[in-house]
Amino acid sequence: MGKPFAPLPAPGARPFIVEVKRGTQVESRHPVIATIVDGDGKTLAAWGDPQASIFPRSSNKAIQALPLVESGAADAFSLSQSELAMACASHGGELRHTETAGAWLARIGLKSDDLECGAHWPYHEETARQIARDGRAPTPLHNNCSGKHCGMVSVATHLREDIRGYVLPDHPVQRRVTAAIEDVCGVKIAPEHFATDGCSMPTMAIPLHNLAWGFARFVTGTGLAPERAQAAKRLAAAVAAEPFFVAGTGRFCTAVMQAGKGRFIAKTGAEGVYTAASAELGLGIALKVLDGTARAAQTALGGLLEHLELLDVSGREQIRPLVEQPLNNWRGINVGSIGLEPPAF
Repeated sequence: MGKPFAPLPAPGARPFIVEVKRGTQVESRHPVIATIVDGDGKTLAAWGDPQASIFPRSSNKAIQALPLVESGAADAFSLSQSELAMACASHGGELRHTETAGAWLARIGLKSDDLECGAHWPYHEETARQIARDGRAPTPLHNNCSGKHCGMVSVATHLREDIRGYVLPDHPVQRRVTAAIEDVCGVKIAPEHFATDGCSMPTMAIPLHNLAWGFARFVTGTGLAPERAQAAKRLAAAVAAEPFFVAGTGRFCTAVMQAGKGRFIAKTGAEGVYTAASAELGLGIALKVLDGTARAAQTALGGLLEHLELLDVSGREQIRPLVEQPLNNWRGINVGSIGLEPPAF
């Protein structure tokens, strides 16, 4: 464990609340369950039930990327840190994202149609508008998960496996991913806990505690086989070095990691999930907004990172507008705010 941080509540505290205020009145309240766990699996703090079973969704992409490094595919295809970060990403579909993914696929002899993630409009609004102005349609490269899928097809290509159906639970690629999640998070996933994510890959419900523990082990290597610990360290370093490729312009994952100056990694997941981990403090964080609201998740994570003193003064100021979010109407007039209910912690 690194330097001590601010006092935290004992496990079993109530969920904390993200409030939405219109004027001075509370209009909505989003309850958040969260836990902080060290590499040995000890719960350092919890709000709500840390054993609650949740779908990590995209928040565990870095763990899902472990076979990309462990299989030798990352080295065989000379993947850069930007590409390794893309394998862990939910990117905005900006030009740098799509060009990186497209060049990666070309280098391994594949094309965008080989990705089984489907296509959606880029999260980055100006990029989406430009595609529409050009009369084009989005491709699988614009899918926020295309980097993860590039990683999966790279593994299959390197190991000379059929890439068709690589998203299916019984494909060798997905069996390796499931095994990695079970090992790193210290959990056995029952068949009934499997479901399908938005990008067509499996997603598995696991306890919030195990998700946080998995990320503590991911950045510390505690209890992991040496090869796996080294692969995790390499992926964490890529994410910390290239936060733009994890999300993009104006996105919280990118902004908060830039503000943290490499002291932690952080990743969002759909339906109000966030994970983060700090090798310096030797801990992992997992949270879930119970009503699934994404806007509350980034406020919740920002508050926790500040409480743990993982952001210096300039870092806190840098992300302040994304944590204490102003609520503006269509004329740009400020009519309220989104922030933590005091005292949250």
